[in-house]
Amino acid sequence: MDVRLSHPDAGPPAAGGGAGPLAGVRVVELAGIGPGPFTAMILADLGADVIRVDRATDVDPSAFGTPHPDLLNRGRRSVAVDLKSTGGRDAVLALVGRADALVEGFRPGVTERLGLGPADCHTVNPRLVYGRMTGWGQDGPLAPYAGHDIDYLALTGALHGIGRSGERPVPPLNLLGDFGGGGMMLALGVVSALYAVRAGAPGQVVDAAVVDGVAVLSTQVHALRRLGLWQDPRGVNLLDGGAPFYDTYECADGLHLAVGALESRFYAELVRRTGFPLPGDEAPDRDDPANWPALRAAWARLFRTRTRDEWTALLGSSDACVAPVLDWREAPEHPHLAARGVFVEHAGATQPAPAPRFTGTPTALRRPPPHPGEHTDEVLAEAGIAADRITALRAAGAVA
Repeated sequence: MDVRLSHPDAGPPAAGGGAGPLAGVRVVELAGIGPGPFTAMILADLGADVIRVDRATDVDPSAFGTPHPDLLNRGRRSVAVDLKSTGGRDAVLALVGRADALVEGFRPGVTERLGLGPADCHTVNPRLVYGRMTGWGQDGPLAPYAGHDIDYLALTGALHGIGRSGERPVPPLNLLGDFGGGGMMLALGVVSALYAVRAGAPGQVVDAAVVDGVAVLSTQVHALRRLGLWQDPRGVNLLDGGAPFYDTYECADGLHLAVGALESRFYAELVRRTGFPLPGDEAPDRDDPANWPALRAAWARLFRTRTRDEWTALLGSSDACVAPVLDWREAPEHPHLAARGVFVEHAGATQPAPAPRFTGTPTALRRPPPHPGEHTDEVLAEAGIAADRITALRAAGAVA
């Protein structure tokens, strides 16, 4: 079954390669920060025509024609609108009327007050998938309040589990909450709801909350706890840095190596290739957690005898499950990532390529990040708004 929704006025594809599996799908994004834009980026990477609705006050026409530096906004066209004005609201509803999905990341109730809530949008487009991105969710005692990634992780238990034994929890950037539990879950929800619409279901609201998504991501930990294979103190388990064969080690040059030799056969390969242990050290049974402190100390002494790149040359292309810890600059240059094109250069900027990969409907970076309002006239005209009406809206400050 072809699950794509196609509009004859979806706009021409930009130059740059494959259309992607969501070609023909149009998405309206009400501009926000963090996980909402990430969702829109994923949908655009997959081929959707994403229209970003930016603030009219952010427009700088002198920047048009040059890529905006925020890579999270790639793949879009931008219209600039004053959402608090009647004309601006009506312009967005005109876009919604010809869209398949809308994505917003405001606090609960904000779009309703703007006249752009689910009921307003479903009035003009009953088939619309209305995607909502929040930290706490649309309901519950904390729903009205502000929060950030670290707060959502804290409440789900995930933050408790990240860090060294006996030390305080460590924030894992905002990759786990904002983007993994938040933006990626909303992207999956939007695509799933689009599939349901294609099968005959009406439009619906997708309520994606970071707390929900992070909780789902932690399902394995809850399972391991029930099986008696996970202890609640952090930094003492197989996958949280507690095991000396699943940890990072400093090398002779101060750089680090990641060791993930969990299975016995991979650990045996690591031992064989490194000649572990050094003279004077012992190799106690790794399966007894009581031996882990001594085992870690022995491995630490060994890894400090060579540089990171020397260890990588010895262990990198093997089943020892070892990799160099690369920094942001080094990562795109690694031979494996370069061979797969994991990072690409587009519009003068090196950045992660779209993922995952499709054999029949390949993806590509089609547009650089737009500046606010760069495509206002073009997009509003596609929505059926006459040129003189666009001129009047601009004169009134409703669009820019």
